[in-house]
Amino acid sequence: MNKKAPWQDELEAEEEDFKPLTPEEAQAWRRRNPPVSVWRIVAGQVAVGALVALLAWGISGQARVGWSAAYGALCVVVPAVIFARGVTRGGLAAGAGAAMSRLFGWELVKLVLCIAMMAAAPRLVRDLSWLALLAGMVAVMKTYWIALLVRSGVRKTV
Repeated sequence: MNKKAPWQDELEAEEEDFKPLTPEEAQAWRRRNPPVSVWRIVAGQVAVGALVALLAWGISGQARVGWSAAYGALCVVVPAVIFARGVTRGGLAAGAGAAMSRLFGWELVKLVLCIAMMAAAPRLVRDLSWLALLAGMVAVMKTYWIALLVRSGVRKTV
């Protein structure tokens, strides 16, 4: 008796629906869906971070809150810049495995740097406001979603 799990049926259905694109179809899809530059996203993060820091300072009336929010934004932006530079620097990878290794390696560097910057925050920011720091971090992290929403949208092949 050979029983299948429900997810196996779904997987088989997806495999049946899959049709590889011809080179012409792939090129047409790339023209309709140009890639988003990682540097534009980083620039957006810098702008959002500056805006959040100014808003935090303006709303609270305290410079320390603005600096805390700015440092929170930096805890995301600085690692993102290093990640973007590391991932885009090497050109085309030798293969999919090398590309994934590079991606995961730089993601680990980004994560460790973010944690290290947060750990250093009490020593670097005078009268740190943790709430403002977290607000700056969260606002800048959400910039990725804004970039995806603003993008014209991925269109399916015809």
